Amino acid sequence: MLQELLSKIDKSPAEIDKEVVIRAYNLASLAHKGQTRLSGEPYVVHPIEVAGILVEIGVDTNTIAAALLHDVVEDSDYTYEDIEKGFGHEVAELVEGVTKLGKIEYRSREEEQADNVRKMVLAMSKDIRVVLIKLADRLHNMRTLRFKSPDKQKEKAKEVFDIYAPLAHRLGMFKIKWELEDLAFRYLNPTEYYDLVDQIAEKRKEREEYIQRIIAQIKGDLERAGIPCDIDGRPKHFYSIYKKMNNKSKTLDQIFDLTAIRVLVGTIKECYGALGQVHTIFKPIPGRFKDYIAMPKPNMYQSLHTTVIGPQGKPFEVQIRTYEMHRTAEYGIAAHWNYKEGNDKKTVDQRYVWLREMLEWGNMTQDAGEFMDGFKVDLLEGEVLVFTPKGDVISLPPESTPLDFAYRIHTDIGHRTVGAKVNGNMVSLDYRLKTGEIVEILTAKGPKEPSIHWLSMVKSNHAKSKIRSWFKKEKREENILKGRELLEKEAKKRGHNFSEIARGVPLHQIITRYNGTSIEDLYVEVGSGQTPAAFVVTFLTQGEEKALALPTLEEELVTAKDLVEDAKKKAEARKKRKKLKSENFFGVTVTGMDNVEVRFAKCCTPLPGEDIEGFITNVRGISVHRSDCPNFLRLKQVEDPDRFVEVAWQNQKDSFYAARLRIDAENRQNLLTDVMMVLQEMHVGTNAVNAEEQGNGKSVIELSLLISSSNLLTELIKRLKKLPAILDVHRVGGA
Repeated sequence: MLQELLSKIDKSPAEIDKEVVIRAYNLASLAHKGQTRLSGEPYVVHPIEVAGILVEIGVDTNTIAAALLHDVVEDSDYTYEDIEKGFGHEVAELVEGVTKLGKIEYRSREEEQADNVRKMVLAMSKDIRVVLIKLADRLHNMRTLRFKSPDKQKEKAKEVFDIYAPLAHRLGMFKIKWELEDLAFRYLNPTEYYDLVDQIAEKRKEREEYIQRIIAQIKGDLERAGIPCDIDGRPKHFYSIYKKMNNKSKTLDQIFDLTAIRVLVGTIKECYGALGQVHTIFKPIPGRFKDYIAMPKPNMYQSLHTTVIGPQGKPFEVQIRTYEMHRTAEYGIAAHWNYKEGNDKKTVDQRYVWLREMLEWGNMTQDAGEFMDGFKVDLLEGEVLVFTPKGDVISLPPESTPLDFAYRIHTDIGHRTVGAKVNGNMVSLDYRLKTGEIVEILTAKGPKEPSIHWLSMVKSNHAKSKIRSWFKKEKREENILKGRELLEKEAKKRGHNFSEIARGVPLHQIITRYNGTSIEDLYVEVGSGQTPAAFVVTFLTQGEEKALALPTLEEELVTAKDLVEDAKKKAEARKKRKKLKSENFFGVTVTGMDNVEVRFAKCCTPLPGEDIEGFITNVRGISVHRSDCPNFLRLKQVEDPDRFVEVAWQNQKDSFYAARLRIDAENRQNLLTDVMMVLQEMHVGTNAVNAEEQGNGKSVIELSLLISSSNLLTELIKRLKKLPAILDVHRVGGA
């Protein structure tokens, strides 16, 4: 067993001290002597397998030692001090972190599950390696789950889907995530799992032959183009296929992309070169190109994804990335963790700031149900990726609003938010953001207070905790008076005197529930709107169970009464907006008009710096065109002159606008690569790229761009025209 582990270490990219590993193994063997697992194997097999999983990931010596020792303190007479004496403070801290984390179990009691998850978040925020050990521990336990009872198998499988697989995804550890999901799928839905396995096995040979033909064709073309590469056909994982069949209501025969072709190259330039070759061989499907190299995912994943039409008209996916990107795609944070002496190994990378925010949310939120809902939002539900006006990518939970975006940028910006633009259009603060949108926040020039009603609008725990914190800290004295008044009124309404019911053990319990030390802290909790007075009075008079059955704060905020109040406020807001000048929209002013809606014409999509004119439409306000737009010139010939108005650009910094280019060129190697490199050098973003060979020795490349001005677009066109074999570059109306 030890020899097998040492052999893995010899192949590891990390520098691991074998002497330390051997000593840790010897202590683990001694501590677990005589202990067996349900399989009948010696217990020490488990920590060895956990350590082996982590060696493959490429972690450091101390993490391997801690993995071997992770059950020693819990299952033997050895102590934290023993481990610290033998292996140092860091290994002891890691072992203690895993021990304190304990076995996170999915329980019927939400309070217990929430407490366990809080422990996990706290452990991760202190040292991310604790959760790496926990993930490897769970993976090996899932591999041996067949020895558990059916009920236990389902319980453990559900834990994987609820906590561990999404956590692995968030950390970018896809290799572990995929295996966890397939194992959990097998035990949670065994009938569907084995049916799918049988269906896939029936046509495996035919599918493998098809993929090998494609791989040979791509590899040959890339080698002829001077791009060395490794290519393989990665079968989609069973659970991934199962989800796709369910989500799209399709049979297995209707799902063509059961295998993804993965192309690994040496450099970023070769990635784009390989993309150009693939699009030359196979016709790309419009809208299915994703550039995660230019815009990496929050978990550091980088790759080019494109879906093309293969032989027999079957679509398949191609993923192109460098070898370094591939390692990150497989192992996420573990591939980049800094283990060198002298560096702070406990600092979570800025890309994992969500860990600290989740911890902050856990400290702010005492209600178990609310905490678990927030945990699932931040960890389990995927993400929406939006852009700042400068082009930075911001990751938010699904259904997030401009307020969530504002608080993600900075707490002060969130507090001072008065409005928002999405893709240049004014939107309400409760607008649900979608991936790819550009968000701009409008703020008050001076100090401004957040609204308690924002709690019912925001989705992210980060925004909720910042809003609550403001009300708790900024108005303490006011909230004490307000809270006392609300509690006295609520108690009187129920026939009680608050001073009489606010005493004894129940009062102490509810104060400590909110981490308070005095009744004033309870007044602040109620006065700031964080806890309803009804909850406190019910808790004091009828007990915790009855109080927990009451609506939460967010539920109260959307009652009929509050909806009426919101309607009144929105009506007032509309009146105020009517006073705003039209310069608030798209950075364009309309001469002589203040109260008017402004839109860009899709036929010409004007950019700042270009001459523009306005046309009064029948129902959609002012349509802004380029002065030389053919459609606009035709309108001038047939429409009433009074419908044409003067418009002008306002000074709009850091805003981006849509534009499209068409490039006609002679076929040559690295054409698309050179085009993409020009875009990168000029810091021009792309929404979509489509390259197509015309069959007459010529190619067409269409680019959908995000660009800040007409001057930059003009300069870009000049640069592109200088590239070899370029015949023409021109702008296409309507982005």
